[in-house]
Amino acid sequence: MRIGLILPMGDELEPGVPLPYAEIRALTLHAEAAGLDAVWTYDHLVGDKPESSADSPWEAWSVLTALAEATERISLGVLVLATPFRNPGVLARMADTVQDISNNRLVLGLGAGWHLPEFTAFGIPFKQRVSSFAEALEITTTMLRDGRATLNGQHNQADEAPIRDRPGRKAPEILVASKGPRMLELTAKYADTWNLAWFGQPTERYLDVNNALTQACEKIGRDPATLRRTVGLLVGEPKSDADENDRTLRGDAAFLAETFAKWEAEGISEIVCSTEPSTTKLVDLVAEATALLKR
Repeated sequence: MRIGLILPMGDELEPGVPLPYAEIRALTLHAEAAGLDAVWTYDHLVGDKPESSADSPWEAWSVLTALAEATERISLGVLVLATPFRNPGVLARMADTVQDISNNRLVLGLGAGWHLPEFTAFGIPFKQRVSSFAEALEITTTMLRDGRATLNGQHNQADEAPIRDRPGRKAPEILVASKGPRMLELTAKYADTWNLAWFGQPTERYLDVNNALTQACEKIGRDPATLRRTVGLLVGEPKSDADENDRTLRGDAAFLAETFAKWEAEGISEIVCSTEPSTTKLVDLVAEATALLKR
């Protein structure tokens, strides 16, 4: 099982004050040195308080591109890019470029977007998001896998849009985050990997959506075992009196390793940890739990 870390792109440590890139880079290098398998950015243009210019995370792709050069081993992903924010053909070219910069370490996470205030702030249409996502997903995945794509869709178009031909070109892993029936069908059709977040212990909610994804695969004749399952977990500072009903995991490394093993038993091949707060102390705790799990 792989264990990764969500990076602090916004105001996780202090309200309205995002970490500077230098500190995000340092945290990433710390995670890589500690033995974690992946780091993830996330794609939001405004936070929960859109009226405040301070509540605005860093742009996900710019940070990821810089980290592709800064790191050597660790996998790099976005959980997830909102496809309405970028032209799908141009996004495929961006992904292919970062795949080359990172020496094939990119996981391209894609989603339809959901946070209305950022659509409103930037004049991005919010209606028919799933239909638009289906077209964008087809263009992006086809270009990355086949080299070119053509689609005359209602929301997105491409006319023999090409990916740069280069020796040894390898398509990045495509991850889709989804839970609704139409999104699960698109996941089954196009994705290499699926994600559902955010959890502590395995729940009925996860099991129900996972079963629905299996059914979506079977409906189109895909072997469900060919679709990797990943999950996002919330990890907080350990507390001896932690509430059992708290969705955030608050235990020592042995407790976290035990929880990770429970998810592995449910068929999860990768866990993405969102630490609260985003500190090297909690990164080390997750790394210690990862080492215990892999012994």
